[in-house]
Amino acid sequence: MKLGFIRHGQTNWNAEGRLQGSSDIPLNDVGRQQANDAVSVLGAGSWDAIVSSPLSRARETASIIAAGLGIELGRSYEELIERDYGQAEGMKDPEWEKLWPNKNGGGIEKLDSVVERGRAAIEQIAADFPGKNVAVVCHGTIIRYTLSALADREFDSILNGSVSMLDNDEGAWAVRSVNGAEIASPLAG
Repeated sequence: MKLGFIRHGQTNWNAEGRLQGSSDIPLNDVGRQQANDAVSVLGAGSWDAIVSSPLSRARETASIIAAGLGIELGRSYEELIERDYGQAEGMKDPEWEKLWPNKNGGGIEKLDSVVERGRAAIEQIAADFPGKNVAVVCHGTIIRYTLSALADREFDSILNGSVSMLDNDEGAWAVRSVNGAEIASPLAG
């Protein structure tokens, strides 16, 4: 089984450097183009299904990719919603950093909770699509920290429209690429 995690395309809040988290902000034209660009990265014919977060920026990205790959848009998973930034939602870096350093406080969801949701989503998708290859459109923080936990190493920010791959060949998930760049095998390092 293979999962392709795609971060939704750009929104105006992304372009402005605002935390959007669980706020339902739509794609902008750049984001729609990024979704179209992801189609060629994913390649036609190798995907059995596409699912997403229920937030509109993820659903629209998934819809564009589904059309480009010629597959039906699948269901959404609540577990894939982006980190809830609480009172910091809509703020730019200097604003929230002053009030809640390291994103602690202000009703900001803890990273452990984000990773727990990400792992639960992966397991639910695997149960819903056993042995299938599934494209999963969601959000930067949940992708970054869930893949970091699975790979037992920290990854940098996940780019809008980027594709990160993981697979499960022998009963365990292995991260193969992040932001389209291959990850060296843990045995090779």
